[in-house]
Amino acid sequence: MTKLLILGGTTEASALATACAARGIAATLSYAGRTAAPARQAVPTRVGGFGGVAGLAAYLREQAITHLIDATHPFAAQMSAHAVAAGERTGVATIALTRPAWAAQAGDRWTRVRDIDAAVAALDRPAQRVMLALGRMHVAAFAAQPQHHYLLRFVDRAAGVPPLPRHTLVVDRGPFDVARDRALLIAERIDLVVAKNAGGSGAVAKVEAARALGLPVVMIDRPPVPARRAVDSVAAVLDWLDHAADRGV
Repeated sequence: MTKLLILGGTTEASALATACAARGIAATLSYAGRTAAPARQAVPTRVGGFGGVAGLAAYLREQAITHLIDATHPFAAQMSAHAVAAGERTGVATIALTRPAWAAQAGDRWTRVRDIDAAVAALDRPAQRVMLALGRMHVAAFAAQPQHHYLLRFVDRAAGVPPLPRHTLVVDRGPFDVARDRALLIAERIDLVVAKNAGGSGAVAKVEAARALGLPVVMIDRPPVPARRAVDSVAAVLDWLDHAADRGV
């Protein structure tokens, strides 16, 4: 019997869960637990970590998982590495469902940086109004550049006050559209956008809005992940399940 574990937290993971439910494929969708009220899903869910590679491998064995799909965020590099290692350790067929990265277009004013620390360093400049399109995890790092006024957008309201002396917090849930993000950038008088290269369509609106307004963007490159089998669509995952997964290809 086919039994999937989907490592989720992304639009793609939810779409895969819905497709599995429609086809009657047994699946569990796992969240890291960073969102207070995750959206309802078409398959059973679990919340929380596994306890590293050993914990994930133990879960795969205990739950008789036959296929592991890593549909986490492109910046969840540690979880992706754990998925590869746990799949190898247990012999569970494993694949990544990951969205293509964004590419700069003509007229874009991107400064590409390798990580969060480099993004913070790139803001060593006179005070500006900066949109931090990063979620809440990395906000504290930007306290090292307190001269700026930061626009933050979170899925839900944080338990504590973001550690930035000057900021505006917007609580909203994507996907977002270009018109709304363009209006937000104008209303908040944003001079610069800092974003992770998340890729895909669900979060690209802010990048397209910045392009339309001619705003510079500090774009953080994706972290490296181990070599792995990867596809970029739900259809490709289903095709793998139908034709390739049991042969280990």
